[in-house]
Parts: sequence; C-alpha cells; structure tokens
Amino acid sequence: MKELEPLGPHFGAIVHGVDLTAVTDAELAELRASLVDRKVLFFRDQLLDDDTQVALGRRLGELTASHPVVAGVDERHPEVYALDSTDNGFADVWHTDVTFMKRPPLGSILRAVVLPPTGGDTQWADAQAAYDSLAEPVRRLADKLTAVHDGNREFGYYLAQRRGGRGNEWDGEVVTQLTPVEHPVVRVHPETGRRGIFVNPGFTSHIVGVSEFESRGILDLLYAHLTKPEHIVRHRWRPGDVAIWDNRSTAHYANRDYGDQRRVMHRITLRGDLPLGVAS
Repeated sequence: MKELEPLGPHFGAIVHGVDLTAVTDAELAELRASLVDRKVLFFRDQLLDDDTQVALGRRLGELTASHPVVAGVDERHPEVYALDSTDNGFADVWHTDVTFMKRPPLGSILRAVVLPPTGGDTQWADAQAAYDSLAEPVRRLADKLTAVHDGNREFGYYLAQRRGGRGNEWDGEVVTQLTPVEHPVVRVHPETGRRGIFVNPGFTSHIVGVSEFESRGILDLLYAHLTKPEHIVRHRWRPGDVAIWDNRSTAHYANRDYGDQRRVMHRITLRGDLPLGVAS
C-alpha cells in the first residue's frame, strides 16, 4: 500500500493511494496485515458498488450471508446487508458484529451509500488496548469469565415476524431460532495472540456463574472501560468512503444524530472462527 496514515499510536489508519476495485494481490496482503495491526482501516474516494464490494470481500476471505436473520439487499447480492435508517437500520449501541452466533464474522467491509448532510459518524473501540489498560487484578478476573450472547432482543422479532421464522444460512445451517451462545469474556486473537475484551452491550446478556447483580457490575465496568475516549477512533463519513475492520478486536457504534435525514450503509462480512479464551 502506498501510504498508511495512523490515527493513533496503535489503532486505526487511513489508507491512501489504493483503488479497492483494482487492488493487487501484493496490496491485498499488505492490507490484510495492516488490518490485524491497526484493527480498522479507512479508504477515501472509492468507486465500489455492490458487485465490486462483494468481489473485494471474496478476495479477502470467505463471505457470509448478509446477516443470520436479515435478508440481503436484493436477490443478486445475498451477501450485502443494507443498514437503511428509513427501515430501522440503526446501530446506535456499542456492539461487535454478530457475536450472538457461535462463529462471529472475522471482519466487516462497510461502504457509505447515502449520507445525511451532517452527523452519522461511526466510532470504533480498540478492545485489545482496553484490555491491556485494565488493572492487573481485573484482567485476571476477566480472563476466567464466560459470557452469554443473545440476538433475540435485537433480531428475534425480525426473524419471527418479517422472515416467518426462517432466516439465512449461517455456517451451513438455516437460522430458524436464535439460541444464545457462550463466548469467553477475553478473546485471544488467533493471529497475534493478543487479548481483548469480547463483550458488548448490543448482544451480551450476562456472565455465566455469577449473580445477576455481579454480572451487571462486571459488564458495566468493562463497557465503560472499553469505550473510554483513549480507546476510540471516530470516522466522519464522506461519499466514496469504505471502512474495513477486524471484528475480533473491536467494537463499534453508529451515531444516530441526523434527525429524519436518510443514512444508508452497505456491509459485508467475512467468515470467522470460534472465539477462544485464555484457557483454551
């Protein structure tokens, strides 16, 4: 890649001089390494459409369906998830994509389609930096914990009412119900071995083996720490912008501060692996 402009000491970067519709294999390899290192990458002035976005994703890895529950943007693009503010397509809660499945996505590629005149920024949090800056006794506690992730609050109604109880194929099975799953509270990144906080307010319901009061206290502590300003980069979208992030080491939040203006984003996700904890 021609130029990487860091947005902080260890987190986030703008990539200059790369056309994502014509990226070379060598550039893709560099991009992939930078993604693991910087966790979220931003590209300006791109000319992607649904076809070329999907083609890019297939060169980076294996694509999933658009979402376990939500249908693709159209029949030709079942991999593309349209987040449209006119159809309740909001993401204004801190979350890591699709952690309510056993095998959450490795990463996501998000493209701006329709932007409001102002507002609609997206923020990403560095889960690894957040873990590293926890006090050592808190890290020891978190290392031992397991949490339940449940997609029913956000998508249970959609699955039942809008999809008639039949969602998309995910990991070889058609999704007909959203069974809560367990993941380690601290995830070990499979490529670097670094540890990161792997709970999020969007999908984590509780911690296993502790009381409801204790679970809420621990989770609130981790959420507050994860989203401290020093762990965050914020992106102000422009037409032609594309963001690619590592879902194994980040959480994100889409600001809902644009009133009744329309905001449309198209996202694809790369098939991931089973989250592993410290003791795995």
